[in-house]
Amino acid sequence: MMNNVIPRLPQELPDINRLAASIEETLHWLSEYGADGGGGITRFLYSNSWKQAQTALNDRMKQAGLKVYFDEAGNLYGRIEGTEPNRGTILTGSHIDTVINGGKYDGAFGIAAGLAALQFLLERYGRPKCNLEIVSFCEEEGSRFPLTYWGSGNVSGRYSVDQVPEICDSGGVSLREAMMSAGFGSKAGRAAKRDDIQAFIELHIEQGKVLEREEKGIGVVKGIVGQKRFTCEVTGEANHAGTTPMALRRDALAGVSEMIQLLEGLAQSYGSPMVATVGSLEVIPGLSNVIPGKVTFTLDVRHSDSVTLSAFCQAVKISFEEVAARRGLMLTLSQWMNAEPVMMDVELTRMVEHICMHRNLSFLSMFSGAGHDTQVMQSVCPTALVFVPSRGGISHSPDEYTSTKELATGVSVLTDFLYVLAYDRGGAL
Repeated sequence: MMNNVIPRLPQELPDINRLAASIEETLHWLSEYGADGGGGITRFLYSNSWKQAQTALNDRMKQAGLKVYFDEAGNLYGRIEGTEPNRGTILTGSHIDTVINGGKYDGAFGIAAGLAALQFLLERYGRPKCNLEIVSFCEEEGSRFPLTYWGSGNVSGRYSVDQVPEICDSGGVSLREAMMSAGFGSKAGRAAKRDDIQAFIELHIEQGKVLEREEKGIGVVKGIVGQKRFTCEVTGEANHAGTTPMALRRDALAGVSEMIQLLEGLAQSYGSPMVATVGSLEVIPGLSNVIPGKVTFTLDVRHSDSVTLSAFCQAVKISFEEVAARRGLMLTLSQWMNAEPVMMDVELTRMVEHICMHRNLSFLSMFSGAGHDTQVMQSVCPTALVFVPSRGGISHSPDEYTSTKELATGVSVLTDFLYVLAYDRGGAL
């Protein structure tokens, strides 16, 4: 825990107009790697576009005067060496991967912000007392493989490149194969697991509309909701669409449709902050004149209380089983993610609030409905998560947007935060 001494903020901050222009330029530049035909960005873990983006970031970090290196999982770091490096490391950053046809702010903003903050601090104040680093985590989204937080998971020890999960992407490529083809794996970089990190701070767009609705410029996140994700497979009988009477059908898609309606009603009955989503459906054989024989779909459930989250998922399972039994269908539910709710470090969140009050910035204490690397890093060091508003709450879409002024405000808060931790306190938490 940190002591309760009021932090001493830097006397000088980056010029807000120059900062805004720098952030916009970096985000636009980075969005070119993985730009797809849908107007967004698709940059999957270990893909060509991912590797190009990490390599380009490597070069840009060097140009900013940082000492740059990869670890064996593909996480990229840029470091300012401390005058007393044995004090440990203050780390900031976010993730480089995206969802399919995603926007240019999710993940990338935290990297662009960290780069701008470190470059300013190095130019204006020189070397900090402890090491100060930015990280571009190799993966967070779970878009290519049924696994999330591969980047921060290797740093925290949750995962290891020496024991890669036996999973494959939709094209049958294993995680191990993809990692090695991108040039990473055991001994292909510095050891991924870290034990020197004193604090991790992540700056991120909210991906919701709370800050916009409340007209607040900064979100001080006190905790991240828990998540459970499942792959559900419903099997019936494929048959002729014209010759099979309705009463004799075992239609997998009709059964799944009923399940989804029940899911929505049950989530609504629980009230906020419960959310449940079916985001992907695969119908087999997927022909207009054939009754669907098999449907595979995803299920994502989130809530800030672990007991409520578990109870809801059990209720969903029972409801789905009842539908399957009544319709003569076979149901298989495979859970592949179980992230418990995580609280951020109390003293670090208080420090963010102090910075906002000192700089006369409006802020809101809130929960995050989306998962972030901070919840994984919290297992090895104190963490803080700071939000800037998202227009209309839109994210995971080419339409996600945060104004230049709001982005710059977030970076100014991050700059203050890093100065206090690395220069004033020198990692003494």
